Amino acid sequence: MADLWEDLDALVKSPSSFFAKTGERGTIKPKSGFDAEDDAVILRKAIEGLGTTEKTLIDILTHRSSAQRQLICEAYLKATGRTLVDDLEGDTDGEFGNLLVALITPPATYDCHEIMRAMKGIGAKSDVLIEIFASRTAEQIAALNDVYLKETEKKLIFDLKKEVSGDFAKGLLLVAEGKRDGGTTLDKDKATEDAQTLYNAGEKKWGTDESQFIDILCQRNICQLRQILVEYKTISGKTLQESIKKEMSGDLMELLVAIVKCVKSVPIYFAERLRESMKGAGTDECTLNRIMVSRSEIDLLDIRAEYKKLYEHSLHSAIESDLGGSHADCVTAICGGDD
Repeated sequence: MADLWEDLDALVKSPSSFFAKTGERGTIKPKSGFDAEDDAVILRKAIEGLGTTEKTLIDILTHRSSAQRQLICEAYLKATGRTLVDDLEGDTDGEFGNLLVALITPPATYDCHEIMRAMKGIGAKSDVLIEIFASRTAEQIAALNDVYLKETEKKLIFDLKKEVSGDFAKGLLLVAEGKRDGGTTLDKDKATEDAQTLYNAGEKKWGTDESQFIDILCQRNICQLRQILVEYKTISGKTLQESIKKEMSGDLMELLVAIVKCVKSVPIYFAERLRESMKGAGTDECTLNRIMVSRSEIDLLDIRAEYKKLYEHSLHSAIESDLGGSHADCVTAICGGDD
């Protein structure tokens, strides 16, 4: 795995999922000849009949784009006077039900609800916060913040401040506020300067100046960061990821490593996250559901390909081995194929 992350050849010129258009590398595509009213009728019959027909729910909701699913929700409400969310929650349960609800939830709202869930209870689930804020574009983070404000009448940043602390909080809040430059401008001289600053703040000195790492990694645009990774390797002889792991620990280290990984390859980052969600005893269904749904129209085809390269078996087969029942059927339908 280390060799994979240390390979910086052609990094600057390679495509990034941060710039992918929805639908280009996703497994779920808009259905041609789509009719929201017809789908709403079929879903109603599947839910209201004697015993919910899970296969029908899966077939429709995993073969329509998110935008089409929102139109189905509108048609369903108009036809029944009830929300599809309420009916699904009433007729399905467990992670299968959670997955169906995730599918009919707008992407920004789903991200927002996952952040809310991560902050609920004693102690924030930092891995969820890190995953979402490290992997989302500036536009996605702005949309997430808008939903949070609308639903809670509070700014997300204020509630996050209550949940996290220290240098981790400084870094996370910068990203969560949308402070990262969303442009694509590349200044190689500035990248070299930033790489030298990072080297001076870590490997070259006794102790680590975490503020320099936070300032640069949480605010520079993706193209600039990719060049910084290349320049850092030239200056230090090590990858920036190696240096971060050596110089830091805890949630701050996890956040900065996640940012570096996503700068290099979002699909590889998520392939690793999916593997972690399914390995060992028990499955982290929440993480599995979140990744499969949130990447289904963006880059899940690329995640599948990277998963196969990393672990020498397909994501589809891993899901089949780890899950069962309707939940497995729905996740594999989102996966879209066996590589």
